[in-house]
Amino acid sequence: MNSQRLGILYAVLAYGIWGLFPLYWKLLGSIPALEILSHRVIWSSVLLLGVLFSYRRWQELGKLILKPRQLLPLLASGSILAFNWGLYIYGVNSDRIIETSLGYFINPLVSVLLGVIILRERLQWLQWLAFSLATFGVGYSIFAAGQVPWIALGLAFSFGIYGFLRKIIVVKPLLGLAVETCLLAPVAIAYLTWHNDNHFGQNGLITLLLIGCGVVTSVPLFCFNSAVQLLRLSTIGFLQYIAPSLQLIIGVWLYHESFTRNNAIVFGLIWTALAVYSATSLVNRKA
Repeated sequence: MNSQRLGILYAVLAYGIWGLFPLYWKLLGSIPALEILSHRVIWSSVLLLGVLFSYRRWQELGKLILKPRQLLPLLASGSILAFNWGLYIYGVNSDRIIETSLGYFINPLVSVLLGVIILRERLQWLQWLAFSLATFGVGYSIFAAGQVPWIALGLAFSFGIYGFLRKIIVVKPLLGLAVETCLLAPVAIAYLTWHNDNHFGQNGLITLLLIGCGVVTSVPLFCFNSAVQLLRLSTIGFLQYIAPSLQLIIGVWLYHESFTRNNAIVFGLIWTALAVYSATSLVNRKA
């Protein structure tokens, strides 16, 4: 198998697993989101440390730990990532999967906004049109529902800010994620110690699912990191919409969440914006 096909396979696996996440978190629907998040942080840190040691990268880890100036930015990025994880779990288990999928459709355009404001990146007029369509879609969503889609916006902006921070923090992805989760693990352990009604150990299946949080977190990240090394970013850009598309389908067809005419208008505007922006970016890359 050539590198292009292998990269596409890795990307489809990563986004496919992320797209199926609602099925996993629904199995833990009776457990508070903060408890699930704590286990996700703890078991992810255990697994990622295991991977680092299996690849004999403990020297890199030791050097990074001895540099407090790099640990503080990773603590900030890890905290934002944990917020994103927790909000997503809450959204799924409060029957708002459609809104969570909207958040990840908006996310790429949030990244564009951060690039324009902070990195002073320039956009062509078609890209500005795409951004305007997405903004109008969010505005229409607020007008139609009479309330701000705070879960969607929270997911979009938190992951966008996380991506921006990881872009400027010069640390390898796997090493950085391991350190982020390790820095947050003491807080997660403290919460579980303080929290009286823990579900870990009360039921065999629930216990395995909580431990499995580390696996379902780390495996798609490994696939994603592998795909990024083998594919062009433009290809990754198109494939990333597999995840929110699957989430939308699961929310509507499996869990029977209401997909109204207003939802159709909002998603239509977002999809149009993404198509315009992606097509423009692809043409520019070819040029």
